[in-house]
This record gives sequence, structure tokens and C-alpha cells, in this order.
Amino acid sequence: MKWLILMLGIASNASASVLVKMAMIPPRKFPSLDDPYAALSNWPFWFGLGLYGAAFLLYAAALARLPLNVAHPVLTSGAIATVAMMSVIVFREPFHWNTGVGIVLVIAGVMLISAKVAA
Repeated sequence: MKWLILMLGIASNASASVLVKMAMIPPRKFPSLDDPYAALSNWPFWFGLGLYGAAFLLYAAALARLPLNVAHPVLTSGAIATVAMMSVIVFREPFHWNTGVGIVLVIAGVMLISAKVAA
């Protein structure tokens, strides 16, 4: 259950990042008091903000079940790797070989850090 909570936290965090990026792409505008309707109608921004809140709550729940030195690297690196892959799929951003190698190295490092706890 503790790993499911952490995976949901990763998914929430990465999805929030993608939505906030979507919220900043024209014709949408950054929420401001100058144009309150644009701020209110920018649904990706608000949904992303809500998912960041959900990610925080899931992270807190994971910390109740896992050591900090495992939960934080797994959540952070998992979100980084997921965002890197989602940016290619959603925004058609380039994915270079060094990005792939970096993701593999980060995952390997986190596996080494958390191996003692998982066993």
C-alpha cells in the first residue's frame, strides 16, 4: 500500500506539472487580477494546482509509511522521469538519448537507495 500511495503521488505531481504547462501556453494566460475571467477560465491551471495539493497529501501519507530518505528521492525522481516522458507525448518536446540515460541512472540510483528498506 505504501508504494501505491507513493506512485499516486508521482502521478499527481507529474500531471500537475503538465497541466500548469498547458495553462501557460497561449491563448491561455497566467492567472492575474488584470483579467479575472481569464484567471477563472484557465481550468488547466486550477486543476494542476489541485493536483499539486493532492500530491502533497499523498507525499505526507507516504512519509507516515516510509523513511524520508526513501520517500523523497522516489517521489522526486519518479516525477522527473514521468514529466520527461509526458513532455514528449503531450507537448512533442524533444527526447534526446542523454535524457533517457539520465532517467535510467536516476531510477537505478533510487533503487539502490531504497533497496535496503524494500527488502
